[in-house]
Amino acid sequence: MIRVILPAHLRTLAHVEGEVQLEVEGRVTQRSVLDALEARYPMLQGTIRDHVTRERRPFLRFFACEEDFSLEPPDSPLPDEVAKGKEPFLIIGAIAGGNVGWCKGPKFSSGGWTSHRAAWGVGPLQH
Repeated sequence: MIRVILPAHLRTLAHVEGEVQLEVEGRVTQRSVLDALEARYPMLQGTIRDHVTRERRPFLRFFACEEDFSLEPPDSPLPDEVAKGKEPFLIIGAIAGGNVGWCKGPKFSSGGWTSHRAAWGVGPLQH
């Protein structure tokens, strides 16, 4: 069972709360996870990947085990922890522009994905 955490706007579109759990056949890769996600939630087709090129949309990022997989080839295997359901595959809406100094909250490098759970609406804030 693969666990996927979607940004709030995609959870709303898919009519889901919290994380999504998916069955993925074969190797667990970005492509296989996104194929399974779009098959189960067809309303998400074209929101994460371009309809034609199937490439990641510019303002979305993919994370697994506190690492950015956004620029990895889509058929590269995801970490075993994701494949085994111990860690989620995160799809995060990127924020462009602005001043970096305004944000004093936890960052991926220091707090890991768990420190961002409240911002994504999937659990309490952990420091």
